Amino acid sequence: MAHELQLSLDGTASMAYVGAMPWHGLGQKLTENATIEDWRREAKLDWQLHRSTVQFMNGQMHDFPEHHVLYRSDSNAPLAVVSDRYKVVQPGEVLEFFRDLVAHSGFTLETAGSLKGGRRIWALARTGFDAEVVDNDPVKNYLLLATSCDGSLATTAQFTSVRVVCNNTLHLSLHGAQAALASASVIKVRHNTEFDPTVVQDQLRLIGEKVFGSFIDRMKNLSQKPVSAAQADAVLQSLMSSIATPDVTKSRGYKTVMGLFNGAGKGAGLDGVRGTAWGLLNAVTEYHDFHIRARGQDNRLNSAWFGIGANAKEKALQALEAL
Repeated sequence: MAHELQLSLDGTASMAYVGAMPWHGLGQKLTENATIEDWRREAKLDWQLHRSTVQFMNGQMHDFPEHHVLYRSDSNAPLAVVSDRYKVVQPGEVLEFFRDLVAHSGFTLETAGSLKGGRRIWALARTGFDAEVVDNDPVKNYLLLATSCDGSLATTAQFTSVRVVCNNTLHLSLHGAQAALASASVIKVRHNTEFDPTVVQDQLRLIGEKVFGSFIDRMKNLSQKPVSAAQADAVLQSLMSSIATPDVTKSRGYKTVMGLFNGAGKGAGLDGVRGTAWGLLNAVTEYHDFHIRARGQDNRLNSAWFGIGANAKEKALQALEAL
């Protein structure tokens, strides 16, 4: 349910955005010229991670100095237990990462917030690299920066795309592409290493437009690749082989994706989308972004960007390119 998106102490959603209202209808709307300070306040990221030595009671209080509790400065809510070597990335640092990119590189912040009580923090900015895969089917390029305080996610800078007609998201994976581009399409800094934003920014500035150009070329190739009903069935059965049912074709997921591919999906009737590998990829993506059942919109977003949904999209892309 929408209200399960992380709420702040005043009952408002821990998310801010510009432009159209997000699908869950929550969050604080900002103007496009909002400052980083405005974003931090309205996205409810104006708190810090504090750390304290773990203690336990056994007749008397004992310290466990090799492990620390990370907790929020605004509510004292405990978020994680980590080692004393864990390198914290503060909520404000995620937004601060974009200050120079917005000021000098033409980036525009579009959404930021937190999930899972503040354990996962993200900001998403439009890079300005836009293109059409087919006529009237534009795709926008974004940079997603996300981190966690519980070790579940390295601090990750990831180029991602958004198909305008339906807001489907797809990471700009460069599977099988030039090695130099592939290694830079996603940058991960583990929490046993200090996060240096200037190093990451420099790498991303150099590679961003090339990554997006390569991605669009691959999507155009998919738009020229017809997919028969038998091929679509084979791809979906392979993707959904882990479903605990003797007949995948009777599952809700299979029926939903096939329906989206066969015309129910947004933009599914466009030339170059209808009956093509590009159309089937978008059917899989739309299903994982908007149709899959999840316990809360925060879990849906987390899956689409970082979890099961993101992995399913990548597998679908690889399968369709291999046809």
